[in-house]
Amino acid sequence: MAELQVNRRGFLTLLGATPFLTSCGAGQAAVDPPTGPPRRGGTLRVGVTGGGAKDTLDPHIPATNPDIARTVNLFEPLAHRNHEYKLEMLVAESITSSPDAQTWTAVIRDGIRFHDGRPVTPPDVVATFERILDPKDPKGGAANLTMLDRVIATGDRTVEFRLKEPSAVFDDLVGQYVMGIVPSDFSPDKPIGTGPFKARSFTAGLQSVFARNDLYWRPGEPYLDELVLINFTEDDARINALLSSQVDAIDQVPVALVDVLRSDPRIRVLDSPTGTWLPFTMRTDRPPFDDVRVRQAMRLVVDREQMINQVLSGQGRIGNDLYAPFDEAYARDLPQRTRDIAKAKRLLAEAGKENLEVELVTAPIQAGAVEAAQVFQRQAQDAGIRVRINRLDTTTFFGDDYLSWDFAQSFWYTRNYLPQVAQGSMPDSPYNETHWADPEFQDLITRARTTVDKSTRDGLLAQAQRIEYERGGNIIWGFMNQVDAYQVYVAGLVPDRTGISLSGYQFRHVWLGGAR
Repeated sequence: MAELQVNRRGFLTLLGATPFLTSCGAGQAAVDPPTGPPRRGGTLRVGVTGGGAKDTLDPHIPATNPDIARTVNLFEPLAHRNHEYKLEMLVAESITSSPDAQTWTAVIRDGIRFHDGRPVTPPDVVATFERILDPKDPKGGAANLTMLDRVIATGDRTVEFRLKEPSAVFDDLVGQYVMGIVPSDFSPDKPIGTGPFKARSFTAGLQSVFARNDLYWRPGEPYLDELVLINFTEDDARINALLSSQVDAIDQVPVALVDVLRSDPRIRVLDSPTGTWLPFTMRTDRPPFDDVRVRQAMRLVVDREQMINQVLSGQGRIGNDLYAPFDEAYARDLPQRTRDIAKAKRLLAEAGKENLEVELVTAPIQAGAVEAAQVFQRQAQDAGIRVRINRLDTTTFFGDDYLSWDFAQSFWYTRNYLPQVAQGSMPDSPYNETHWADPEFQDLITRARTTVDKSTRDGLLAQAQRIEYERGGNIIWGFMNQVDAYQVYVAGLVPDRTGISLSGYQFRHVWLGGAR
């Protein structure tokens, strides 16, 4: 993608190409933001980053931002993390544990229905989890449920989850967007869920159209008649669509353009502090990163404050090579890692890698990813590390070679520690990008997830985090704010700590007001 620059007159220019648009504040009539109670009606058009030919309507395998946006609006899990990152019941009205945390009971919300009018029943919940855990085709959430033995319908509205081992955080593990409840006869060709919208049309890589679900269980919601999700693979096209009013909202504003958008009276910027992280991933099972000294040296070359300022324009917080900052068990007592070029050079020399050359695979998978690669390339030079950047498009990056890169990048939304470990830090995790397989770490995690006593469990997790801090394969330089933008006549979008764009893509409470 060509580089965007803001010139002295406040206009946006595409470097190496023709000028393409301005901040457009001058000469445009300002529209007053909507006031009063929410209004029903209208179509919300949303520009969503990424996607491609592999886009899906399967709620149990979303990979890209458009996939996630579709999943959130069509389907609902038993519970989820709300805007404040608190666990909130959805399809279930309660999820409770036995004293030993080895049996959990979910009570299905009274009167909740699927899009086609059928009531949600215990057999549907059972079938959903059987689908997720299908040994021939396990879905994205299966890694969270390794302790699950059986799911049994025990009443008209009750389902019992019987575990092979205790899990004090099982409600959090099932409270993920990848575990949407579906009918027992579900097919992605007929994407029936309980979400606020129902599918009308879908073209992979291009556009999805949804209609209001008049059977939705939240009184009065959603307010919109229609929701349209439009894929954009390039930042410039997405920004241009917003400023030319072709869309009403966009996710992932390039941070260099935040001030430009804020200066336009027609636009509002939504800034959400989150636990989202954009790591560099080092494959720990292959040279040169199978040597812990090399991994530590790579972490020490990073100027984290410079990353926050140059990549995120200050819209974030520095990281310490650990994830899950909102978890109560987050290891806040570990020393903050800072840049130390002399130590990095010494570690590389001890490893026999004084003139290290590496390829960094990057793609515009999230706002700031490519920019972070470029800043890291410059920072690594000071330690004598030569970084060759291999930039791919998003579809290729997440294609057949994904998980095979020796040195690459990723992005993760906010999760607590154990759910995140299940997704990306164990040998059987579906997205173990660093191929991390540390026996001591695995033992601590296995013990922690079966420990009911919170104090004891937190102590085990502190030890596990120290191991990742000392010899893990992720460079976690910061936690980024989620920055999105929308037209002034759009109401109902609020900051969201989950890291998922545009209020967690929860468009059920969005409404439109004023002239457009």
